[in-house]
Amino acid sequence: MRIMTIIIILTSFAACSTISTFDQHAYTQTTSLKVDALNIMSMASDDFNTHVSDVKTLKTNLQKAYEYEKNRPLNKITMQMWDKLLNPEGHLLGGFLQRWEEKGSMNEVFVNEAKKQVAEAFDLIAALESGKIKPKDIKQ
Repeated sequence: MRIMTIIIILTSFAACSTISTFDQHAYTQTTSLKVDALNIMSMASDDFNTHVSDVKTLKTNLQKAYEYEKNRPLNKITMQMWDKLLNPEGHLLGGFLQRWEEKGSMNEVFVNEAKKQVAEAFDLIAALESGKIKPKDIKQ
């Protein structure tokens, strides 16, 4: 239901040229990073110190995707979604990674619930991207 609402909103925005067009690279990055993030989160019941390198690599790849998205024109809505996902003070991926580092390890039940929320956030970003007008479909 939430995804359909986003797609309808996107269609309206795209018609007014207030949102960027579809970008295959952005979509691929988002779906790939979702898999990487969920795999790293699955390790959070272990001691953080044993996965510092994995988390660092994930954060670097997230920063690369963020920079790519930030420099696309008409991409404000997507950037707001990425900001929410990556906020270290928030309740999604950024906050999860921050808390894991601070606490050392996480309860497996908490990890599984957090993964569901992070997965949904990535899915919403991917749905936003896939719902954008394809450059070949723009009528000039």
